[in-house]
Amino acid sequence: MIARHVYRAASPLQHSVRCYATDGAPTGKMNPWLKYGGGFFASTFILYGIARALTPKPEDKEKAKANFEASMAQRPGKGVANDGKPANKAFAGGDQGWIDLKLESVEELSHNTKKLRFALPDKDDVSGLQIASALLTKYKGPDMEKPVIRPYTPTSDEDARGHIDFVIKRYPNGPMSQHMHNMEPPQRLDFKGPIPKYPWEANKHDHICLIAGGTGITPMYQLCRAIFSNPSDKTKVTLVFGNVTEEDILLKREFEDLENTYPQRFRAFYMLDKPPEGWMQGTGYISRELLKQVLPEPKVENIKIFVCGPPGLYKAISGPKKSPQDQGDLAGLLKDLGYAKDQVYKF
Repeated sequence: MIARHVYRAASPLQHSVRCYATDGAPTGKMNPWLKYGGGFFASTFILYGIARALTPKPEDKEKAKANFEASMAQRPGKGVANDGKPANKAFAGGDQGWIDLKLESVEELSHNTKKLRFALPDKDDVSGLQIASALLTKYKGPDMEKPVIRPYTPTSDEDARGHIDFVIKRYPNGPMSQHMHNMEPPQRLDFKGPIPKYPWEANKHDHICLIAGGTGITPMYQLCRAIFSNPSDKTKVTLVFGNVTEEDILLKREFEDLENTYPQRFRAFYMLDKPPEGWMQGTGYISRELLKQVLPEPKVENIKIFVCGPPGLYKAISGPKKSPQDQGDLAGLLKDLGYAKDQVYKF
């Protein structure tokens, strides 16, 4: 289980490392390199830091930026239907109730992860979700006394018309993820929402830090997509993403595109509990030392740290929420490092 393997608080390393936290290196200088330290964790992270320190060639950066801008240009008009009128929002919240959507297509992403596309009621509908928000799903099997209800964050653009996408990882003891993995078009599933989370607006914070594990990456991706698709938003983003194996890393290509396009504003650090041979990035647990080096210091103004993942991640990093409406007290590694409760948001 991820909570047992990846998110146990690690023992302090004997040597510290230095790597990206806020600004890029000054013009004409190489980015800070990772200091050499003892142990396998430190040596692998050194190689990763050196690789990340290499500045992309101007032509590569321009190509990546052109590709990103081209993909954004292909998005449908923001909230506008084909007739020029504001698009209808499929999910209005309040007392709207549950809406059953038809599964349109299924794409296998890995041995335990699928991308599911559901059709909205009308081909010109948009989802109605804001940044950041999620939807509830509901399913009651023939032998269940009560229905299973679980929240999921879509991975499709909020302005996409006619459909909504979810990246779903199958968990052995997860009845909803098991059910969704067993679904085939044109079966239907009940949805309700949107469920508002953290309201985002351009430049709300100077720098945000995303600490995620497993499918906890989806609300982080929702934030990143909103930030980097808005030319007026200059927010810097640091991602720390822990998984068991490389195959478990969701949306890695999308984050690599952002890193290539915005190397001075977006950095991603991947941690694996079971790395493959030749893995050049972080290995082991998300530790106090790692967070101390890659996150901005607590005294830096106007930062926000977002946390999302399985229970073991919350326990080790930030402490759990008391309820969906109550963030609970700050605990774990972030409290140990001196961050304040109002600097942290738990999805």
